[in-house]
Amino acid sequence: MSRNPIELIARTLEPSGGRAWHGGPTPVGALRGVDAEAARGRPLQGRHSIWALALHIAYWNYAVRRRLEAQAGRREGPRFPRSPANWPSLPRIADEAAWRADRALLKAEHDQLIRVIRAFPAARLARRPPGGKRWSYGELILGVLVHDAYHAGQIQLLKRLLSVR
Repeated sequence: MSRNPIELIARTLEPSGGRAWHGGPTPVGALRGVDAEAARGRPLQGRHSIWALALHIAYWNYAVRRRLEAQAGRREGPRFPRSPANWPSLPRIADEAAWRADRALLKAEHDQLIRVIRAFPAARLARRPPGGKRWSYGELILGVLVHDAYHAGQIQLLKRLLSVR
């Protein structure tokens, strides 16, 4: 087991074999086998779909990554490509090409977040971002890890409710 907290966090976000310590998938892994129609499906009115959850996870991976990059004086890359950012609007029709693109967006944001976390100095985990932010860098990183696990569980439940195998 690694004594480096950054490596431990990165390995938890990206477990070997794609399955977390609890036996469940990462958010990216949870989307395997989900087509566009199922991703848009809502077993209950007014609840989020798998597609909406995937984009929400992608946004928060993006948002935390940007905060971590800012600590190093970097503000690289474009704005989040979907809007509104936190819960982006979904296409009106369950289009496979759009669903593939949004799954790729989640994977790209996940991969970029892991890249930035791996480069993050462990000595700065207890510090807070400039501007009077409430959460330390370590809390942001652990928060996004828990956020990913929470929503991956929701996706797994929605797959069962929608009879996705």
